[in-house]
Amino acid sequence: MKNLSELYEVVLNRKANRVEGSYTSYLFDKGLDKILKKIGEESAEVIIAAKNDDKSELIYEISDLLYHLTVLMVEKGVDYKDIDEELEKRRK
Repeated sequence: MKNLSELYEVVLNRKANRVEGSYTSYLFDKGLDKILKKIGEESAEVIIAAKNDDKSELIYEISDLLYHLTVLMVEKGVDYKDIDEELEKRRK
């Protein structure tokens, strides 16, 4: 992935074109409750990884969390541009 926008496009494509055996497609098929459950799980794993001294574990867990957040964003129609705009507002 070059950036999070590219990840967003991949997830968006998976929602539009469900692929048999795709984990992303599975999450969309299971719905919002499953997506939110995974975000909760991944958030806890980031917290635990941050308490350890293994940077690679933290990177791995943050990547999982960002992926699941992206799935939520696609599900709810929120784009990374929306996030960029909100963060820009907060800089002022």
